[in-house]
Amino acid sequence: MPNTEPKPTLHVAVGVILREGDLFIAKRQSDQHLAGLWEFPGGKVEADETVLDALKRELYEELGIDVISAAPLIRQRHEYDIRTVVLDCWLVTEFNGEAHGKEGQPTTWAKIEACASTYPMPEPNVHILKALVEYLDQVQ
Repeated sequence: MPNTEPKPTLHVAVGVILREGDLFIAKRQSDQHLAGLWEFPGGKVEADETVLDALKRELYEELGIDVISAAPLIRQRHEYDIRTVVLDCWLVTEFNGEAHGKEGQPTTWAKIEACASTYPMPEPNVHILKALVEYLDQVQ
């Protein structure tokens, strides 16, 4: 008999950090789901947090930066075998500090056009990248 239990949903705040045409990305650790792929940093939105509060907390904890300016970019839902993930993606254009992998994760600043081809990304991150390119095309 198939499992009809609903999958748990994980709500994640994601930071698309843009600086002088480069994006900050991090490599998923070997003990994480989708290990070895590159992604936009972020983390779980706690029950008592707004998405922006979660974004600020996660980027400070993971990267050591204080977000000054961020705006919603795209919200997407992705179904995995074990859970549903809702990604609230925010474009971060101003922050204090020097972004780095505080949790030991490899990180880099990458050209937008090189992200998906040079740095393999999970499917949801490819969609985020496309949304960013479309947004930048509209504002330029």
